[in-house]
Amino acid sequence: MKIKNIITIILIILGLIFVFTFRDHNFKRAIDACIAGSQKLEKPMTIQEAKKFCEDEIMNKN
Repeated sequence: MKIKNIITIILIILGLIFVFTFRDHNFKRAIDACIAGSQKLEKPMTIQEAKKFCEDEIMNKN
């Protein structure tokens, strides 16, 4: 019975590490997609302006 509890705790910890590791990866992909999309606007921005704008917009939606 104790071995089963220890294995469960280890799996939960590994799952949390996995989720927290890839959370930042998804945010970076969203920023990159937003920057690419902003280059097709009528008024193109510099990459730094687009990155700042996209980060602000994505953070406001969460």
